[in-house]
Amino acid sequence: MAASPSALSDLGPAPSKRRFRRVVTVLWVVAALVLTVNLVGGRGGSPDSAGPPHAPPAVAAASAVPDLPDTPSTSAAPHRSGASGPHLPRSRPVRLLIPKISVDAPFTALAINDFGQLEPPPAEDTNLVGWYAKGHTPGESGTAIIAGHVDTATAPAVFAGLNALKKGDRFQVARADGSKATFAVDAVESFEKDAFPSDRVYGDTPRAQVRLITCSGSYDRRARDYTENLVVFAHLV
Repeated sequence: MAASPSALSDLGPAPSKRRFRRVVTVLWVVAALVLTVNLVGGRGGSPDSAGPPHAPPAVAAASAVPDLPDTPSTSAAPHRSGASGPHLPRSRPVRLLIPKISVDAPFTALAINDFGQLEPPPAEDTNLVGWYAKGHTPGESGTAIIAGHVDTATAPAVFAGLNALKKGDRFQVARADGSKATFAVDAVESFEKDAFPSDRVYGDTPRAQVRLITCSGSYDRRARDYTENLVVFAHLV
């Protein structure tokens, strides 16, 4: 049973003590909020902690078709089907190879979190890239998303040199079926995170394309994040 207001006032502390307790309570709440923001913003102390910006519905609801069995491909050559261009069967990516910037990195599967953002790869591993596992696989018709860190709190990471890629440069994705998908760079662009062109970057296409995404721009110490995202646009050749 709830006590009446008069009963509470009779049992409660004097006004000055109540004010003091309220001040102490507010200070504790503020301290807790600051701690929460630091823990969320820091994500283990890695400077490059945030994942790519919000994924549009087209990516978040992309194909969830399971991988084909991990058996050697009967042909590593891309299939060609008219205007859609070359493409390969669906197969899990195993390793990303970008000779120009000395990248030779394994893949980990990434998912969309509760906030609609693509989770980044684990920050403690500097030589690891991630791919959106419920989206298209690299080489398959459609837009495949690959993300990696540019640095950590202590060292450069796998995509530290990604901005050195130019139009026409090539890289490969080794796949679980034994094939290698070769991609040619179409463009390398950097976008403010507050004005990220999600439809252009994440939007599905009839061609086999890949987006390599990392952080760029200046580092905002208050937000503990970079101000921009670097995107490499590429297509299967």
